[in-house]
Amino acid sequence: MLEQSETIPDFPKPGIVFRDLTPAFADPETFRAVIDDLSAAFAGTFDAVAGVEARGFLLASALAYSTSTHLVAVRKAGKLPGEVLSEEYALEYGTATLQLKPSSLRAGARVLIVDDVLATGGSCRATARLIERAGGTVAGIGLVLELTGLGGRQALSHYPLHVLVSEPA
Repeated sequence: MLEQSETIPDFPKPGIVFRDLTPAFADPETFRAVIDDLSAAFAGTFDAVAGVEARGFLLASALAYSTSTHLVAVRKAGKLPGEVLSEEYALEYGTATLQLKPSSLRAGARVLIVDDVLATGGSCRATARLIERAGGTVAGIGLVLELTGLGGRQALSHYPLHVLVSEPA
């Protein structure tokens, strides 16, 4: 399914191997299969889809459209105006912060979090905390590729998790 993806060594820092799935998303059949799989895995369990910046936006937009559900954008720090909730998390190569406008989430929303790659689980875990702090419930987490051996699955063990493809890191 992900034959078109690219592996880029030493990006964004030396020692990190970056997996770029955007070439796979550019293929209409592959992209449709990804969206259909994620939709089927969580059918009937969510009424909003949260995409983690940036590639998660691609998945969340298509998934929200195909399921007629609400779209929530989880952004990197400093990208949202007005009142925001913030969560810092660890990356394989440092720390980062994600933000969510609490007004973008309906009270009691059941939210499906989607992103492209699961490594350490930091960004998805931070997103889950943001959703819960904003009054939503995490319905599940859908990911396209899991890089095994980096602890991501364990970091997200409190949530229903669906991964399309697992590969060694």
